[in-house]
Amino acid sequence: MRAAAPLPTTCPAVPHAVDPAPAHLAGVHPAGVHATARLRATHNGRATTVPLLHNDGPFHLRRLRPRGEWARVCVLGAMSAPLGGDRLALDVTAEARARLEVTTAAATIALRGPTADPATYDVRLTVGEDASLRWLPQPLISTRGSTVHQTYRVELAGGSRLLLREEQLLGRTAEPPGHLSTRLTVRRDGRPILDQHTVYGAPTPAWDGPAVLGGHRATGQLLLVDPGLDVPPAAVLLGDPVEGHCVLAPLADGPALLATAVAPTPAQLRRLLDTALARVSGAET
Repeated sequence: MRAAAPLPTTCPAVPHAVDPAPAHLAGVHPAGVHATARLRATHNGRATTVPLLHNDGPFHLRRLRPRGEWARVCVLGAMSAPLGGDRLALDVTAEARARLEVTTAAATIALRGPTADPATYDVRLTVGEDASLRWLPQPLISTRGSTVHQTYRVELAGGSRLLLREEQLLGRTAEPPGHLSTRLTVRRDGRPILDQHTVYGAPTPAWDGPAVLGGHRATGQLLLVDPGLDVPPAAVLLGDPVEGHCVLAPLADGPALLATAVAPTPAQLRRLLDTALARVSGAET
């Protein structure tokens, strides 16, 4: 088992990650770590509470001070993860009428492990009727030699609301990325409204070409689903060749908008996604 790193006392927004110590593989079992952390929020008739916080493996879940009617939880990393061979999962549920925001303390760094097997990182989000979930983690950094398959599986009730942000940084400074596969599947009232699969890094052909990244190193998206959403009739293009580009587009089925962006740096990517969100009216954000 990997040695646990000291846990921070606060949960700040950390846009850039620190390279781990060279001994990050010391003591790692070749089969990797298998862990599932669980979080459940419920509404008790007066406020949102978080009765279930189940820590496992690299995931340490910590309650934060509520913000208005929103309960808030931070995911802290207790060890280097994901490494090759790891099987990691986060299961988050916001029950009926709950208001829940989840963030992370720092960027997630995907590293080459002691085995050539890929790491899997599965995030399962369930949002009940008249519930709201904000999923706002820091970026995932794909480092040279790593292989990660990440999945988001989202189940929404017909009257639920979701704000989901995911960001990836492809390689650290002057470093090519590893192999990163990410899939986002969203179902609302049992019907699929989004199923998107992207792959970056060798040996995938043309992954950094003009039709995909156009030379940029940071990519991400923001999904907003809300019954009260004022959906624009057509897609909107934001940004410029220097700062990066973002497309804000309605989904074909359901009151939902998807912003997809590429940029030179994580900070510029975040600005593009924030700009896209600021253009949206009628949503509970």
